[in-house]
Amino acid sequence: MKTIQAFTEIYCDESMVVLNKASGILTAADRYDKDAPRLDTAASEIYGKLFAVHRIDKETSGAVIYARTPEAHRNISISFQKRTVEKTYHALVYGQPLWSETVSKMKLLVNGDFRHRTVVNKMGKDAETYFRFIGSCGPYSWIEAMPKTGRTHQIRAHLSQLGFCIVCDPLYSGNQKPVRLSDIKRSWRGNIYEERPLLARLALHAWKISLLHPVTEKQMTFTAPYPKDLDSTRKQLAKLFGTDPLA
Repeated sequence: MKTIQAFTEIYCDESMVVLNKASGILTAADRYDKDAPRLDTAASEIYGKLFAVHRIDKETSGAVIYARTPEAHRNISISFQKRTVEKTYHALVYGQPLWSETVSKMKLLVNGDFRHRTVVNKMGKDAETYFRFIGSCGPYSWIEAMPKTGRTHQIRAHLSQLGFCIVCDPLYSGNQKPVRLSDIKRSWRGNIYEERPLLARLALHAWKISLLHPVTEKQMTFTAPYPKDLDSTRKQLAKLFGTDPLA
């Protein structure tokens, strides 16, 4: 079995730690698989006891914050409750939107169907996500998402209801085909039987997070570099189609 490097460090002090999580690892305990690899468990071996203040999906990569003291845990949790924490995600989706910016305020019901997906439902909880179209790349588009609430699978569910599926999404997309250079580069001359995909997992990355420091109250912003697979995809798409979400 291939070992997943769980994280890299973005920032650390006595009160908090910010990590760049790899795709494929949980941020906290899972009700369905209690023995699954977890970011908090792996990180605690280095930083000591950690307090969770938010989560991102297992398949999503990117910035995750943990508190290191009860005081920091309380203050950061309050910031999330007051919705003063600013979160920015980048997603690669199929197709191209007709809008440059839009907002979805559709209520979401977590675990709303037999596949445990989050679904739009008037009986669900309030949810709000702002979307910005970054640019198209052939069959794909880069989308920036800024969720104001923190419902499970919120970005994926809201995008799905807007008619867009994130590349390689195993739950909300009917097309889980990986991104291959041979599919997007007309002059590609490699061996299709030996070709490795550029990207074969959910193309969603928690790129940036901004909040007040839990002790000093200084405004702080942290950026999580793209992981290797997503960054290779970004570079190839930028070379072929001229759109770069990091430009």
